[in-house]
Amino acid sequence: SAINFLERLCLTWMFFFMMCVAEKTYKQRFLFAKLFSHITSARKARKYEIPHFRLKKVENIKIWLSLRSYLKRRGPQRSVDVVVSSVFLLALSIAFICCAQVLKGHKTFLSAAYNWEFLMWEAALLLFLLRLASLGSETNKKYSNISILLTEQINLYLKMEKKPNKKEQLSLVNNVLKLSTKLLKELDSPFRLYGLTMNPLIYNITRVVILSAVSGVISDLLGFNIRV
Repeated sequence: SAINFLERLCLTWMFFFMMCVAEKTYKQRFLFAKLFSHITSARKARKYEIPHFRLKKVENIKIWLSLRSYLKRRGPQRSVDVVVSSVFLLALSIAFICCAQVLKGHKTFLSAAYNWEFLMWEAALLLFLLRLASLGSETNKKYSNISILLTEQINLYLKMEKKPNKKEQLSLVNNVLKLSTKLLKELDSPFRLYGLTMNPLIYNITRVVILSAVSGVISDLLGFNIRV
């Protein structure tokens, strides 16, 4: 029993240590995204002591897009995504087991000690996933903030009225901004769940299996069929 307890304790510590590393990486990504969103604002760039430039030239737009791509790829990517996917799969498996136990006999569900352990693990994993989902969602909002490009387009239109002699050059910059806006919309991954990078297989399993299990549990508890 002592050896079993120590093994479970060590495995639990290693697992939560990896989750803490993943959360630290997500916090770093959010910090980069936050500072990146302040580059085109003179007031915020001065406040955070970062470089500032406006998207009024094609060269500046190229730099802005290159910097965005570099910051999104900075830091560990695959290892962190593997950790997050593993946590999600574990939480999914525990939820499925709990749903099966409830369907088997919801009155005796809490009488077993291992079910309490399952519930504690599920609560801890869900809290961690909610934290990561919040950070990932905020990071995506910062990088996919189209309002920055729209604001620069409005500024270009105002400059065209003030400087009609530079209308051709400003029109070229405006067209590049429009293409950049379309590009940012196309780059959003379809397999994302509140900012978490999801494998297509995991994404489909989540939609089909867990929603069916939850639907069965709700139907069993309420006494009538509900399809989720």
